[in-house]
Amino acid sequence: MTETEVAGKLYIVTTPIGNLEDITLRALNVLREVELIAAEDTRRTQILLRHYDIRTRTVSYHSFNEHRKTAELLAQVASGLRLAVVSDAGTPCIADPGFLMVREAVKMGIEPVVVPGVSSLTFAVAASGLPSDRFDFYGFLPVKSGRKHRVLEEIRDNGRTAVVFESPYRVGKTLQAIAESIGADTAVVLVREATKLHEQIIRGRAGELAAVGADKNWKGEFVMVIDPGAGKNCPNVDDDCL
Repeated sequence: MTETEVAGKLYIVTTPIGNLEDITLRALNVLREVELIAAEDTRRTQILLRHYDIRTRTVSYHSFNEHRKTAELLAQVASGLRLAVVSDAGTPCIADPGFLMVREAVKMGIEPVVVPGVSSLTFAVAASGLPSDRFDFYGFLPVKSGRKHRVLEEIRDNGRTAVVFESPYRVGKTLQAIAESIGADTAVVLVREATKLHEQIIRGRAGELAAVGADKNWKGEFVMVIDPGAGKNCPNVDDDCL
C-alpha cells in the first residue's frame, strides 16, 4: 500500500506536560477534527478534552496493549479513519508509547503527521543553566543498581550534559549513584513538576543533593540534568530548596 492509497490520517499529537494552556492551536484543531483519539490513559486525556470542550471519542493505547492494538488501529486508518495518538503528557514516542505505531505506519505507507509542542526534555535543558550545545537523552535510567551505574559511567565518559527521567521513589538513590559513578562534585539540576502549580528547579552538586535529600519523601515528576564536567558549572546546593 502506498501513501496515496491511504484514505485516513495518523496524527502524533503533543499534549501539555502540566499546564493545560501549553497546547498549540493546531493540536486543539486536530483533536477536535479526528474521529478517534488513542490515549495512554483515557482518564487523564479526558481532563484535557473537557477543558477545551472536545467531544472526540477516546480509546486506550498504552505500553501493555500497544502490540495488540497497533495493527487494529492502523487498519482503521487505512480504511479512512482519522486517528490522533496522545500520551499522558508531552510527545508520544519519547519515553512513552508511540514508537511502534509510527514504525508500523511507515511500513504500511502511512506517513504520520507529527504535531509538536511543549516538552519536559527541552524545558529541563533550557532551565538547567548547564551546557546545552550538545546533550544526550537517556529516558528512564535502569532500576537495577548495576545497570544504572554502567549507564552513569557512560555519561561520565562521554563528558556531555545528559538528561534522564526519574521516578520520585528513586531520586534519592539515583543522586547517590551519580555521586558514586560520576563524582560527588557533578552538577545536577532536578526539575520537578515542570509547568505545574508546584514547579521547582533544584540545582546543586550530586554529593550534596544526595546527602541533604537522602531521607526526603520526594513527590512529583522529575527530569534530571547532569553535567559530568567536574562541577565547574555548579553552584552550592541551597538547603532551603529541598
